Amino acid sequence: MPRLSYQKALNRALTDELARDPDVFVLGEDIRVAVSNVTAGLFDKFGPERVLDTPLSEQAFTSFATGAALAGMRPVIEFQIPSLLFLVFEQIANQAHKFSLMTGGQCTVPVTYLVPGSGSRTGWAGQHSDHPYSLYAHVGVKTVLPATPTDAYGLLVTAIRDDDPVVVFAPAGALAVREDVDYADLQPVPLGVGRVHRAGTDVTVVALGHLVHDALAVAEEMARDASIEVFDPRTVYPFDWDGLIASVSKTGRLVVIDDSNRTSGMAGEIIATVAEQCQLTAPPARVTRPDGAVLPFALDLDRAVQPSRAQLVTAIQGVMKDG
Repeated sequence: MPRLSYQKALNRALTDELARDPDVFVLGEDIRVAVSNVTAGLFDKFGPERVLDTPLSEQAFTSFATGAALAGMRPVIEFQIPSLLFLVFEQIANQAHKFSLMTGGQCTVPVTYLVPGSGSRTGWAGQHSDHPYSLYAHVGVKTVLPATPTDAYGLLVTAIRDDDPVVVFAPAGALAVREDVDYADLQPVPLGVGRVHRAGTDVTVVALGHLVHDALAVAEEMARDASIEVFDPRTVYPFDWDGLIASVSKTGRLVVIDDSNRTSGMAGEIIATVAEQCQLTAPPARVTRPDGAVLPFALDLDRAVQPSRAQLVTAIQGVMKDG
């Protein structure tokens, strides 16, 4: 059975959708030479009208994509660096996202914004290591955060076919993940449907993006002491609240590990919603980046401000003790 890498899954999703739908095209900086490897081979297969290198102006080509979508096309923009989403927040959140709402559904803006390598990459420092999925979820833009190659394929395909703007964060920490896959089994994955990677009865760990793999490793490491359920929301907006509530209702305990800053992050939103709807056995816990964290260039300091397996172990031990 072939082993599919996360990056190859994204590439295969783009290839399949370009072949399936002539309205799909890909644009961005340096994508013809595939700097990120995600667009490798696309220019040779689909040519200059479907694979477009853009000038170095993210606000301009993001607005261009909005116009193309309004005209009936399905653009996919690749952003090389996650912090570029700060530059185009107005174009996405205030323009593309709102056209359908302000026209009563008469207009659709099916643009996909793909960020391969979101979050920390070794030595990329403060202006290249953001993971701002909470920001887009906050304003109601459909926001996707796959953890595995099969989910990366399925969620990107779904995003491209969706009639609304969708931001796809492909975490840097997951890009090297490989999975045994029968290519015939690759399918679209619906937005808003979470995934239980490991069933358990004592505590629910909600892990976002690449942290799913850390949570699974910790669950295995602590298996003699606690039965840990690992819940992966897969999309942060819409969020699978029903799936999460079912999990926490079973375990009675909750820990969230979230690679974004603590204040106003997804971890806080998850805990607040669960507290409103579930009777918890122990106070919940969260493992996040610190408040206002900016990742330093020095590798030891870079790692020190990211959520770690050791912090997750401590958090799980705390909710087990309190309960």
